Amino acid sequence: MRVEGNFEVAAPVADVYRELNDVALMARCIPGCLTIERADDVRYRARVGVGVGAIQATFDLMVEIIEAEPPLRVVSRTRGDEGGRASMVAADNIVVLQVLADNLTRVQYTSDVSVTGRLGRFALGVMKKKVEALGAEFALRFRSELAARVGPPAGR
Repeated sequence: MRVEGNFEVAAPVADVYRELNDVALMARCIPGCLTIERADDVRYRARVGVGVGAIQATFDLMVEIIEAEPPLRVVSRTRGDEGGRASMVAADNIVVLQVLADNLTRVQYTSDVSVTGRLGRFALGVMKKKVEALGAEFALRFRSELAARVGPPAGR
């Protein structure tokens, strides 16, 4: 399933890029994120809980940065499974930052997501709506966190 979206952040592109690489910030912004830690320079381990309908699942994930073009683009790959391999997830992700103004950045994301196992047996429409809702929740949290850290744009 392909998931796409975008949102705007009232901050310069370099600040947005830096904050997207802040592990503690991501832990607060990613819905259902229980833990996240840097494994090395290009890989992160995360534990994320998600519920779809009556099914609740917790995934152990490895996120690997495949390509980075600071401060405008990041390509990553996410792989992981639920304990006992009841469900597995794989995603190829692209995040592109676009300068709209000195203190305004658009974050565009695209993910090609595959879910197999018990969560994968759910209707694609239910899964896609859930993932889109998680993306919207991330955007709200990220904007709020950045506003608190970076402050309002000059002149406001």
